[in-house]
Amino acid sequence: MGTLYLVATPIGNLEDLSARARTALAGAALVLAEDTRRTRVLLQRHGVAARPLSLHAHNEAARVEKVLAVLAGGGDVALVSDAGTPLISDPGERLVAAALGAGHAVSAVPGASAVLAALSVAGLPAVPFTFLGFLPRRAGARDALLERLRAAPETLVLFESPRRLGASLEHLARRLGERRACVARELTKRYEEVARGTLSELAERFRQGARGEVTIVVEGAPPALPDAGAADAEIRARLAGGESPRQIAAALAAAGHRRGRVYARAIALRGGGD
Repeated sequence: MGTLYLVATPIGNLEDLSARARTALAGAALVLAEDTRRTRVLLQRHGVAARPLSLHAHNEAARVEKVLAVLAGGGDVALVSDAGTPLISDPGERLVAAALGAGHAVSAVPGASAVLAALSVAGLPAVPFTFLGFLPRRAGARDALLERLRAAPETLVLFESPRRLGASLEHLARRLGERRACVARELTKRYEEVARGTLSELAERFRQGARGEVTIVVEGAPPALPDAGAADAEIRARLAGGESPRQIAAALAAAGHRRGRVYARAIALRGGGD
């Protein structure tokens, strides 16, 4: 029986295709691609003669039987996405499950990943981290997810449409509080940009949107303050009295608390924004 290879492809720079990935693509009886036009450019660049067949969210179920037949006949199948590692916010889960269910081997050919590339250059803790993919489009589902993650200490990584970038950064600041963040745009490409700052600063910078592929990295929730119960009570009382998070941070810093932690906690207790 054949093997289903999940082949990582470059996220921008076509020279980032590994030698093993090229071998897997060249030796496959069938190459499946989310966008055959983009994949054809990559294959031609590396001298691979295969003609890719489309596999995307709308036809994945219909492709399963063909793939299983190729595998059953002893042929290898290679699955690639538009860029990066297959199945990471891309189609392929149903195909992998079907191949495994039929007893076929499934093997990863690792390589480029926008998630890991952005995480490595963000200047934020890389471990642990949580990858969110694209945030839900519906406001209720999106807010519920962010509320669940507001106290999570791990770094958050997500994808976003360049058109919605500014609005999403502003929403993240409101829901999570003011945190350090990074916007990694067009990674490995000619116009690569890595912007770092607070969520509010980045929201202002990208208020008009951006171009290209975008990955956002957001700092995790700050650790709880020492004597958190008493500190929270004082922060809530001061908020109720009309003090701003910056005023509260200055006051509690004079009492020995770390200013940045107090400020972040005041933002969180107030519900985000400043």
